[in-house]
Amino acid sequence: MTILIASSRGSDALPITRLSAGIVPGLIWRVIGVSLIVSALGDAAIVLAQIFDQGAWQPWIVAVSSTGMLLLLGALSLSSSLWTQTADDDEASEPKTQSDPEEVAKIMALLEALMMQQKLYLDPDLTLNQIARRLVLPVKAVSGAINRTTGENVSRYINARRVDVACKALQHGESVTSAMLTAGFNTKSNFNREFLRIKHAAPSQWLKLQAENKGYG
Repeated sequence: MTILIASSRGSDALPITRLSAGIVPGLIWRVIGVSLIVSALGDAAIVLAQIFDQGAWQPWIVAVSSTGMLLLLGALSLSSSLWTQTADDDEASEPKTQSDPEEVAKIMALLEALMMQQKLYLDPDLTLNQIARRLVLPVKAVSGAINRTTGENVSRYINARRVDVACKALQHGESVTSAMLTAGFNTKSNFNREFLRIKHAAPSQWLKLQAENKGYG
């Protein structure tokens, strides 16, 4: 149940998850949480079988629940989205904090300076935890400041910068895939989804519109 609650809070609730992973880690952890609950229900079914003297059902219950759990967890363990997790995402923003406005502005100034100087958003393995460590600030303070200032979660804040980089790469003649990698995205689905959200067009469509507008200019 704890896993389900944590994963339902969005990508900021998984600070060690790669920000480029999008909604996949949250979905995976939800499936794991549901699987654990199903396993517990299987144990309860075994107890009920014993209470009602239906011992013949016990081997079937054990076989079905155990096999299902092993197959599911084995498949999930192959996902690269879990490799850097120890704990982004229905993409819902974290609830607004009650931080002092001046403190929020200070955190955002430090964050913007860090992004400008070190361009951390180009790292496809970037995590919220890493950003907080660079700023020497608590994870919640960083995510809360971003949410209060932009209305978005950390993943969307970082992806907006990545999309800007991708746009410049596309305009300089890079392919969509090359621009995606240059900008710090490592999955095409997340790149396309974020590009469409921010630019309201797919990468190839956006580039075509830019060319047409330039031609009219």
